Amino acid sequence: MSITTSQQILKWYDLYKAIDVTYTKEIIKTVGLDPRHVYLKCVGEQWPCVIYSTSFLGAKVIASAKPILNEKIKRANNLVSLRFSFLVEGKQDPVSFFVTGRATGFSPYTQSGGDLQFMTIEYTQRPPDDLIEIMGRLLDANMNSARRRDERILLTPDAMRKLCLVSRDTVLYVQGVPRKCILRDLSFSGAKIIIVGLAKFLVGKDCVLRLEMEEPRELLEIRGSIVRYEDVEGRKDLAALALRFDEASIPMTYKLHINDYLSQVRQSRVEEPAASAQGPSGAAASSAPPSSAPPPVSPESRASATATPTSSGGGVPHA
Repeated sequence: MSITTSQQILKWYDLYKAIDVTYTKEIIKTVGLDPRHVYLKCVGEQWPCVIYSTSFLGAKVIASAKPILNEKIKRANNLVSLRFSFLVEGKQDPVSFFVTGRATGFSPYTQSGGDLQFMTIEYTQRPPDDLIEIMGRLLDANMNSARRRDERILLTPDAMRKLCLVSRDTVLYVQGVPRKCILRDLSFSGAKIIIVGLAKFLVGKDCVLRLEMEEPRELLEIRGSIVRYEDVEGRKDLAALALRFDEASIPMTYKLHINDYLSQVRQSRVEEPAASAQGPSGAAASSAPPSSAPPPVSPESRASATATPTSSGGGVPHA
């Protein structure tokens, strides 16, 4: 996981503060929400609840419909606190905190037979940085999966380490039949692999790519289809296949790994020019007198410095 700065947290808050995230089973697993330690607090009492959705401005929860809870909320002038608890990879203790807010709406939860209700809460202040960081990474990965969907990552040892990819050796299931393969590159939208044997007969067939990841350690299976193939130069027994993932089957944790890697690469390329401009003492290095004008920058150099970084792997692009 990349290190999140206070500047990044502020950026995520400004960009995504009004976007609601519904807590599906996949989202709960991905962010590590611990439902056992989530509850409403009002007038010193705790009430168990289920977080249905949240943004950085408010939340919707499923809580008890008992009159005593509504009376306490009314007595507190609708002020409540919502407790979050997350199990974060690499941290022994859960990350827990309260977000203060005001209950602004109530509606029946029809599936409960009248025992539960939806409660809408508007936060009275900006939520803690922990919530913005956890949900901001998720929202950023989801946005970039569309915006940078075809940006490919060549799987060098360094890239694999940053991606938390265990091995390039994996298995591709083509219509249920396993085939050993080697990963060549990955993107949000697809992958390129090397397999043994004739590949032209596989184009257009459905497939499932298996990936073994760390942090957290898990085995991902991504459905897709084989969109094209090409020969491997000098090896008649090998072929390269381009895969296009089925967008609905892409795990959220996979998007997070890809987005974290691209964010690290982008950050390092921003920092490199600044670091190269520093002398041994930390000050900007220059052999010219203070009164000298800086050398002119050519249009070609300026275009190169501002171009969007992309990972190159050669061969055919992902669909």
